[in-house]
Amino acid sequence: MDTILADRPTTHELVLDRRLDAPRAAVWRCWTEPALIARWFTPAPWTASDVVVDLRAGGGFGMTMSGPGGERHPNAGVYLDVTPGERLVFTDAYVRAWEPSAKPFFTGVVTFADADGGTRYIARARHWSAEDRAAHEAMGFHQGWGAAADQLERLAATL
Repeated sequence: MDTILADRPTTHELVLDRRLDAPRAAVWRCWTEPALIARWFTPAPWTASDVVVDLRAGGGFGMTMSGPGGERHPNAGVYLDVTPGERLVFTDAYVRAWEPSAKPFFTGVVTFADADGGTRYIARARHWSAEDRAAHEAMGFHQGWGAAADQLERLAATL
C-alpha cells in the first residue's frame, strides 16, 4: 500500500518528504536512541523529556513534550513495525502492550533511504479520520514537523 500512497496522499494523511544532508545510519539513530530523540523531536522552544524506546514490533515508546508556557503533553504508543535503518511504524492507538488508548489520533510511518549522499526522509501521519487530519494540519503539522526535521538533520550531521 505504501507504494500506492507514495505519490498520492489520502484525505487522512499528512506527509513530510525531504532529503536530509546527513547519513541514513545517523538519521536512524536520531529516531531510535532516547538521548538523541530528546535533542531534536520537538520544535524549539518545545522540549522532549522522559523518552522511552522499546524498539521492536509491539514495544512501547513514550515521552513528555513540554512547551515554553509550562504546557506538558505526555505521549505514549506502540511500534507496529521496525525495519532497522529503513522503516518505523508506530501508533498512539495503543499506550503499551496492546492496551488501547482513550483517543487514537494517528499512525506514523517513517522511511529512510540513501539519497545523493544524504537521506530521503519521508514521515507520514495517517489519521483515523479526515477531521483528525485537518486538526493536525491546523495545529501546524507542516511547520512543526518541518522544524523538527531541520533539527534532526543538524543533529544527525554531527554524529
